[in-house]
Amino acid sequence: MPSFSTLLPLVALATAVQSFVTVPLNPITGREGAYLKGLPEANRQRAAALKSGKSATAPASNLAYVQYTTSVGVGNPPTYYNLVVDTGSSNTFVGTGKKYVRTNTSVSTNENVNVTYGQGFFTGKEYIDQVTLAPGLVIKNQSIGDALKFAYFDGVDGIVGVGPVDLTTGTLAPDENEAIPTVLNNALKQGLIEEEILGVSFKQAGQYNDTNGALTYGGIDSSLYTGDLTYTPLTKTEPANYYWGINITKATFGKTSLFDKSYAGIVDTGTTQVLIADDFFAKYTAAIPGSYQDNNTGLIVIPPASVSKIQNLTLEIGGKDFVLDVGAQLIPQDENEAWGGENGTQYGVVGGLGSPSGEGLDFIVGQTFLERYYSVYDAKNGRVGFAYTNHTWST
Repeated sequence: MPSFSTLLPLVALATAVQSFVTVPLNPITGREGAYLKGLPEANRQRAAALKSGKSATAPASNLAYVQYTTSVGVGNPPTYYNLVVDTGSSNTFVGTGKKYVRTNTSVSTNENVNVTYGQGFFTGKEYIDQVTLAPGLVIKNQSIGDALKFAYFDGVDGIVGVGPVDLTTGTLAPDENEAIPTVLNNALKQGLIEEEILGVSFKQAGQYNDTNGALTYGGIDSSLYTGDLTYTPLTKTEPANYYWGINITKATFGKTSLFDKSYAGIVDTGTTQVLIADDFFAKYTAAIPGSYQDNNTGLIVIPPASVSKIQNLTLEIGGKDFVLDVGAQLIPQDENEAWGGENGTQYGVVGGLGSPSGEGLDFIVGQTFLERYYSVYDAKNGRVGFAYTNHTWST
C-alpha cells in the first residue's frame, strides 16, 4: 500500500483551513477462492437491518466482501490501519485485524462500545485519540473503538464511519444516550475543513493496479468527475431518512417501467450491489427472458441468449437520468469463482431487496452504481450529489 508521503501530490493543502483533502482508496488484495459467495444474502440481511430504523443496531459494511479501504492513522506517533469507509454507519473503530496501539494521546473514556451490523459485530472499549486522515488533516480527541471481540471483518482493520451522527446513539454503555461525533463532525469543529462534505470516487476493481478510487474530506474534487453535479435533497421518508436517504422518481429498464413515481431509499458504500424492492426486481427479471435468481449464489442468472437483450437501467435522480449500461449490470465471468458461481455462467449485479416496495426504504444504491458515478454527501445542505465520470460507461 502506498505510504502517505507518496500520496502528497493527491492532497490539496491550504495554509490553515483546508478547502478539501483527497486521499486514495486501495483495493484489498490477496483473497482467493469463493470469497464473495454469500454476499447477495448478506446484502439482503443488511437491507433488512437498515429498514429496522434508528436503534442500537447500526448496520454497516458486509466486511467480508468489501473491495476498498483507506489508510487512517491513530495515535501519536500514528499506527496506520486499513479501514472501510462506510456511509451507512458512524462509529470509527480499529482492532479487527491490526490491533489498537495506545500512545500518549490515547485516553480511555471508561465506556464500552458495542455495534451489531447486518452481519457481524464488534464490542470493545472506547478511547479518545488523535486520528490522521491525511497529511495536514489530523483530528484531536476523536472517539475510537478498540474492538476486542468481533466477527466478519476479514481483511480489514475496522471502519471509519461517515454516516449521520445519530446512528451512534445507543452504541455506548453506560452512556447509552450519548451521540459520538464522527470524524467529519470533529474535523469541521476543529477548523480542519471548511464544510462537512464527503466526496467518494470508486472505480471498478481490477482496472487499476494501485488505487481503486479516492475519498475527499471537506469538499468536492472536480478532477474526479465530468460535467456538472446533480443534487437531490435528503428524503424525509422513514426509515431511509436515518441514513443518506434520497428519492428516486423513476426507474426504467430499456422501455420497461420499474416504477414511475417517487420512492425513498439510501445511498450506501457498504452495500456491494444495487438492490431494488422485490416487486421492482420481478419486473426487471421478467424483462430478461429466462433469467432467474440462483439459489447457490443468490445472484440473478442471465441465459446466454438473453445477454444481448440486456437494456440500460436508468434511475431518475434530482431530475437527471443516471444510467447503468449493459456492462455495469453484468459480473465479469472471470469473477465467477469469487462469487461462488459456475464457470461460463453469466451473473448480474442487480438484486432484490428481500421486501416489497412501499416500506420507506425501497432501494439501495450500492457500490456497483458508485463505481460508475462520483458521489457527494453534503451534511451542511442536507443533500446527496452525483456526477458522471470517465468510467461511467463500460469499455
